[in-house]
Amino acid sequence: MGRESGVMVIGGAGYIGSTMVQKLIDEKYQPVVFDNLSMGHRRLVPKNVPLVKGDLRNYKDILSALKKYKPGAVIHFAAASLVGESMTNPLKYYDNNVVACVQLLKAMKETKIKKFIFSSTAATFGEPKRIPIQEDDNKCPTNTYGQSKLMIETILKDEARSTDTRYVALRYFNACGAHPNGRIGELHDPETHLIPNILKVLTGEKKELQIFGDDYDTPDGTCVRDYVHVEDLADAHLLALEALNRGMKSDAFNLGSGSGYSVMEIVREVEKVTGKKVKVKMSPRRPGDPAKLVASSDKARRVLGWKIKHGLESIIRTAWEWEKIKNKSK
Repeated sequence: MGRESGVMVIGGAGYIGSTMVQKLIDEKYQPVVFDNLSMGHRRLVPKNVPLVKGDLRNYKDILSALKKYKPGAVIHFAAASLVGESMTNPLKYYDNNVVACVQLLKAMKETKIKKFIFSSTAATFGEPKRIPIQEDDNKCPTNTYGQSKLMIETILKDEARSTDTRYVALRYFNACGAHPNGRIGELHDPETHLIPNILKVLTGEKKELQIFGDDYDTPDGTCVRDYVHVEDLADAHLLALEALNRGMKSDAFNLGSGSGYSVMEIVREVEKVTGKKVKVKMSPRRPGDPAKLVASSDKARRVLGWKIKHGLESIIRTAWEWEKIKNKSK
């Protein structure tokens, strides 16, 4: 099947979505951004890229956008993604994630758009039985965020079985880092990701780094996670799009580095890269946080040809450069 140049990026004004938009531009695709700007930022969308402000839960918004731009494929990044909040306000997550995605799929069906790439999460696995995690391992989410994403994956399977829609679900293991061009990085409010919160301590935006739990079954008691540069994630989405364009059947892939780092190991690496000391404060565990999440990405490498280009040093260095300059460009 031929290449489709038009791609609608849902949530394209957000952190990973905006990196994906830049990747599509670099590869001569024609992206269109659909975003309600509740978490995204206009400044992250290039001026020459159309931005449709709309909400997926309003069926008319997304249907109108798809009819106007007629993309060959849709890449879906938009979601509520705070683990703690998902445990205290689960209905928000089922509405914002599951209901919204169903509306999107209905609009795609009506407009005969049949290629879909879904931003899923490692949280679908819950507390893994083995490390590294394989794609077909048992999925038992420990938080509502992960449950909402797993529900969407189930919906996608059912939809693909009953129609000619084809999809790729990509399960992330901690997106981090910033685009080397210095114009794209994390702008979350509140910021819950570890690396930018460490860096905010160094810039003086935060007094100290709050670490949730030091009594997990890990070498130093802090949670172990798999960190992947946002540009490497964008590469995986592009490869998934190209695979669908070639006629690949629906599938799911883990996206991780295969290496796990504890919270304290990340703190020490940040101190090494920046030459600055990080003040930390230990706090009780958060509900829903597994002790270890590390992925096997052998399948993505084998099937999609995906390769990790950025190691931990590059992740922290690019994030640090972004953190230092982002406030200047507000």
